[in-house]
Amino acid sequence: FMFGRKSRDNSAEETAQALYAALVQQSRKPAFYNRLGVADSIDGRFDLLVVHAFLVLAALKGEGDAARDVGTRLATAIFAGFEDALRDLGVGDMGMSRRIKAMADGFYGRLAAYDAATMDEALLAAVLLRNVYRGDHQHEGDASVLASYVMASRKAFSSAGGISTLLQGQVVFSQLPEQPPIHTKLIV
Repeated sequence: FMFGRKSRDNSAEETAQALYAALVQQSRKPAFYNRLGVADSIDGRFDLLVVHAFLVLAALKGEGDAARDVGTRLATAIFAGFEDALRDLGVGDMGMSRRIKAMADGFYGRLAAYDAATMDEALLAAVLLRNVYRGDHQHEGDASVLASYVMASRKAFSSAGGISTLLQGQVVFSQLPEQPPIHTKLIV
């Protein structure tokens, strides 16, 4: 009995680590920065990671004990990643808890805002504009494209095989809708 529990714990931890790696990989795809105008900065990367974490955590929510365990471990992995990133930036122990608290407030606040908005794509675009693009109205079109991507990914995760795939540590996000590069000059 005890050995089975430990094995399940290891499996949940491995799944959470695989999901975290997939979130990081997806949130760093150049298309978000090049085509959708997300700032390639600490804030921009944080916000894209939160968007992708939202998708996975929302899909796992309410799907039973195994999914809850993986979701809890995934959240732990995400915050360990935040701490590692802050340490890489030179934040010492004295400032760490304050910074992590601020990141946690932003993380959970955004999760709640995205969750409340995912039934309405226009509302989700407005929430993404406020969070990811810091309210810059020049990015309204980009926020709409990002909202479509989030809605399509969420729908795919809630499909019959979506949860079982996540519980195996695999994530298949929706394709980003095609959009021409933002900063192109027309040559006439």
